Amino acid sequence: MKLARRLSPIVLGAMLLACGESPRQEEAAKSPVDYVNPYMGNISHLLVPTFPTIHLPNSMLRVYPERADYTTDMLNGLPVIVTSHRGTSAFNLSPYQGDSLRPVVAYSYDGEILKPYYYEVILDDEEISVKYAPSRQAALYQIDYGRQDKPVYAMINSRDGAIKADDGFVSGYQLLQNNTRVYLYLESDVAPREAGILADGKIDASTKEARGPNACVALRFADGTGTVSLRYGVSFISEEQAKKNLRRELPDYDLPALARKGRQAWNEALGDIQVEGGTPADKQTLYTSLYRVFERPVRISEDGRYFSAFDGAVHEDNGTPFYTDDWIWDTYRAAHPLRLLIDEETERNVIDSYLRMAEQMGNMWMPTFPEITGDSRRMNSNHAVATVADAAAKGVAIDLPRAYEACRKGIEEKTLAPWSGAPAGWIDAFYKENGYIPALKEGEKETDPNVNGFEKRQPVAVTLGTAYDQWCLSRIADMLGKKDEAAHYLRCAHNYRNLYNAETAFFHPKDKDGKWITPFDYRFSGGMGAREYYGENNGWVYRWDVPHNVADLIALMGGSQRFAANLDQTFRQPLGRSKYEFYAQLPDHTGNVGQFSMANEPSLHIPYLYNYAGQPWKTQKRIRQLLKTWFRGDLMGVPGDEDGGGMSAFVVFSSLGFYPVTPGLPAYNIGSPLFARAKVTLNDGKVFEIEALDASDTNKYVQSATLNGKEWNKPWFGHDDIKDGGKLVLVMGDRPNKSWGSGSDAAPPSADKP
Repeated sequence: MKLARRLSPIVLGAMLLACGESPRQEEAAKSPVDYVNPYMGNISHLLVPTFPTIHLPNSMLRVYPERADYTTDMLNGLPVIVTSHRGTSAFNLSPYQGDSLRPVVAYSYDGEILKPYYYEVILDDEEISVKYAPSRQAALYQIDYGRQDKPVYAMINSRDGAIKADDGFVSGYQLLQNNTRVYLYLESDVAPREAGILADGKIDASTKEARGPNACVALRFADGTGTVSLRYGVSFISEEQAKKNLRRELPDYDLPALARKGRQAWNEALGDIQVEGGTPADKQTLYTSLYRVFERPVRISEDGRYFSAFDGAVHEDNGTPFYTDDWIWDTYRAAHPLRLLIDEETERNVIDSYLRMAEQMGNMWMPTFPEITGDSRRMNSNHAVATVADAAAKGVAIDLPRAYEACRKGIEEKTLAPWSGAPAGWIDAFYKENGYIPALKEGEKETDPNVNGFEKRQPVAVTLGTAYDQWCLSRIADMLGKKDEAAHYLRCAHNYRNLYNAETAFFHPKDKDGKWITPFDYRFSGGMGAREYYGENNGWVYRWDVPHNVADLIALMGGSQRFAANLDQTFRQPLGRSKYEFYAQLPDHTGNVGQFSMANEPSLHIPYLYNYAGQPWKTQKRIRQLLKTWFRGDLMGVPGDEDGGGMSAFVVFSSLGFYPVTPGLPAYNIGSPLFARAKVTLNDGKVFEIEALDASDTNKYVQSATLNGKEWNKPWFGHDDIKDGGKLVLVMGDRPNKSWGSGSDAAPPSADKP
C-alpha cells in the first residue's frame, strides 16, 4: 500500500500500459477530476499567477503550498487555512526533527503530488513525508518522520493572534482585517510528551499560551515516533465552533477515506459538464478551468450560523447559507452566468448573501468586492447589479424589490470613484448632471477627495461601466413595473455616447468643460494601467465596453462593415512599443493579439462581437485561436490575472461553444466548440446538449445548425431555448460558411435591438 501511495500519476499510467491498457482505454477510465491540473498557470506571464489550491467546491477551508510561485524550491511551512483568494495561510504548521526550533521552517521539498482534494510532499532535507486532505471546515495532515535519531516536533504558529497548547489539543486565533478573526482547534492522534510555547528555540512547558506576532506553540512527541496525524477544524465564529466543525466533519484520522470523499465531491461538481471528442489537452484545460470557477465564493455558514465582517456580528442563516469572497468586477461577466446555468440554488444563495451584506453595512449599498473581511470596494463600477439582472431575466426566484433597492442605492448614494466606499461626492453630482465622469487635464490637480491617489478617476471606464449598470437597473425596474424609473435608467444607459469621439471612433476622455483631452494616444495615454482615463487596459479594449448595446455601438461606428473592420484592427494593431515598455505601463494588458488582451476580464466578450456585425465566422476563428494560443494545461497555460474563476469561466463557456456576452440579457452567443459532444446538466437534472459534428482543430467553422430539432440560422440562442433542456447541433467544417448566421435579422439582441 505504501508503494501505491507514492506512485505518481505518470508512473501509474506507465504500469497500466505495461499491463496492456491502451491509451484509449486509459482515457475512457478517467473521471472529470482526473483531468484537473492545479499547476496550470502557476508561472505567470507577468502578474500574480494562479495558485494550486486544495479545497472542496466553494468550501470555507482552502490551502495551497506557501511559496512565492512554482519556481521557488522552498516551502514556508505548511498551510492551515487561506482566508482570501490571494492571501497567505492564517496559521502555519512546521513539523521538525532536530534541536533548533523556530516558529516557521523553510523546507526544501520534492516529490510533490497535488490534486484538488489531496496533497503530498517530501520535505527532503528534514526527511519528512507529508500527506494532506481537506473537508469543508476541517482537514487532516499525516506526517511521517523519517529519522529515529532526532527529537520529533510539530510547531503551530499564529502570525498575529494567539495560540495555546492544552490537554491534548491546540487552539487559537489569527487576527485578520476589519476586526475579523479565524479560529483553530487541532488534535493529534499521538499524545505529545511535552507541549508549551516556543521561546528562544525551546519549549517552555510552564507556559501554554502565546500572543502577538508569530505566537507559536510546539509539541514534542516521544523519541522514535514514526507517524503523527493532526486533524483540525477552523471557524470564523469561535474556537468552540472550530472544535464542533472538526467533530462534525472528521470523526477519525483516516486520510485515504477523507481523500476519497473529496474526490467524490469534485467529480459530482465537475460532472455537471460531460464532454466527448476533443483532445486530452482540451479536456484538461476545460476541467481545470471549471475547477477554478469553484474556488470562490466560499460558503461560511457553520451549523446554521455565520460571522459577518459587514457588521462584525454572528448571525443565524435561517437555512440559507452565507457566501463571500467574490470579486464581482471579475466574476459577473461569466462565472456568475455559468453558476446560474449549472447550480441555480447556489447562485440564488450568493445573491441573497449580497443583500444581507447590504443590510448589515447599514446603508443598503450592494457590495462590489465582498471578502471574508468585508467589502474592500476594489475596482470600479457596481456590477453586482448585473448578477441580479441576469438572474431575474433568467427566471431565478430572488427578492427582486429588495435587490433593486440595494442596487439602486449602491449606484446613486455611493461614490462612483474607483476603490472607494465613500458617499457620493463631486464627480458623482457631475455624472448625474452631465452623463459622464470628467477627466483631468495633464497636470491638473484632483479636486474630489474620494478619488484614490493611485487608482485615479478612470473616467472612461467608470462612465461605460456605470452606463451598463444603469441599463441593468432599468431592466430590474421594468420587471417590477416601475416604468418611470425604468425609462430614466434606460436613458442613463446611453451615457457612453457622451464620450464617443466620432472622429476617431473611440471612447475618449472629456474634461469638465466638455472638451476632449488632447493630444491623445489610445494605446498609452493615462499613465500606469491607463488609470487616469481607463482602467488596467487601454482605449483599444474599452472601445468595445458597451456589452448591453452593441447594436447602437455599430450604429455609432457607421454600420456593420466599419464595426467589423475596427474589430479586425483591434486584433492586428501592433503594440507600438517594445514589450518591455508596453508592459511596464500596462502590466494587466498581457495575452496580446494585437491590442486585444486575453489576460484581463474587460476583453472577454470582444471576440464574440463579430456575431452582431453579420460575420460570425470571425468569432469562430478568433475563439479557436485564443483558446489554443493562451490556455493550455501547463505551468504558463493562463495568459494573465486569473481572479478565482473570472477568466476561467470564459474558457469553460467558449470550449463548449457558447458565451453570455451581456449578463442581464437571457441570451448566449455561439462560438466554436472544441468537443464533438457536450452535455451540461442544468437545474432539476435537465440536460442541454451541444453536438458539433466533425469538430476538430481544423474544422472550426459552423456550416449549419439545428436547435431543438429546428433549423437554426442565428449565431445566438436564448436562455428559454435551453432552460428546460435542449439540443444544439452544429455541423462543422474547415472553411467559413459566410452565409450562416449573417443575415440582418440574425444578430443577437441589444438594448436598442430586442
